[in-house]
Amino acid sequence: MVTSPMCLIASLGLILLAGCANQAVAPAQQAAAPERPKIIVDADDTIHIPPIAVPASGFISPEAKATLHDIMTHPYPPIPGANAPLEDYQRGREALNRDVYAPMIARDKEKYAVDLGSQTIAGVYADVVTPKGGVAPENKNRILINVHGGAFYNGARTESLVESIPVAALGKIKVISLDYREGPEFKFPAASEDVAAVYKELLKHYKPKNIGIYGCSAGGSLTAEAMAWFQKEKLPNPGAIGIFCAGGVRGISGDAAYIAPPFAYAQMPPRPMKPGAGGQEPGGYFTGTDAMDPLVSPAYSLDVLAKFPPTLIMTASRDMALSSALFTHTQLLKAGAPAEIYVAEGLWHGFMFAPDLPEAADALNVIVKFFDRHLGK
Repeated sequence: MVTSPMCLIASLGLILLAGCANQAVAPAQQAAAPERPKIIVDADDTIHIPPIAVPASGFISPEAKATLHDIMTHPYPPIPGANAPLEDYQRGREALNRDVYAPMIARDKEKYAVDLGSQTIAGVYADVVTPKGGVAPENKNRILINVHGGAFYNGARTESLVESIPVAALGKIKVISLDYREGPEFKFPAASEDVAAVYKELLKHYKPKNIGIYGCSAGGSLTAEAMAWFQKEKLPNPGAIGIFCAGGVRGISGDAAYIAPPFAYAQMPPRPMKPGAGGQEPGGYFTGTDAMDPLVSPAYSLDVLAKFPPTLIMTASRDMALSSALFTHTQLLKAGAPAEIYVAEGLWHGFMFAPDLPEAADALNVIVKFFDRHLGK
């Protein structure tokens, strides 16, 4: 029988721990230790873990610890069920806009000097964010497209500003954020079609290599989906893309789908999901699609990924999309595509757009430098 090196290391560790314990405790003190709760493993490899205590990471800032505590003790407004009536989604959007996005936008406006406008491009409404004082000379021929997050049912004209204001100000570059079609009013591929329509219009004014695209959460997934859609439509690649708090797969799955809810949101994780199922997004945007379709989940197709432009993936260790992000990065490297990944320790979904968070400032700096490095002049 051959014993693997990892088994030997694990066995050695147990022996050393046992030896140290025997030396540290006097014979008279060696009372029987209480039996630890057992971890149970089902036949299908589902693991049942007894209650454990998990402190905030010792590597995060005091500001991050305070924000994490606030998130876990003041949950976001409830998300409508997959088959909820339209009125529920409208109320959910209003609650998110009022309670979550409005305070973030107000703080961003205080912190960053930008001019806000709007424009309709190829029939798609877009927020237009430019740095006050003008775009930097080196960026006059460049532009960034933001596709906002919001689970494919919310975030237009609100989260879009949260994701655009800091990047425009710090990067001294023009950012347009699209109000793409989403659920429950619309279904796939409406959002991909909107991104492609705007992109084709911008190609009349910008070289493809001078255009960058990025998004967080649903917007990160949509960024990847747009690349697959561009290939289908035979459109040239943009200069670079950013897939933030997401992966190039439909929905949330993998280990992080179970780790993030209790450790970042004080919520129970979902029921076990089959690989490739992707779960059911709140607005039903992907209803009727195949989660393995490369236009829906590009990360499953190495042929599609091989044609991706330089890609920055950004996530965090308590992000429910961590597994999707890691899988997508691995697949991009396997396909030979240029890809980078940034994983923040101990933080949560969308941390990079939290105002006044030191770790967010670090992440935004990485985003700005990534696009500056890869976009054409």
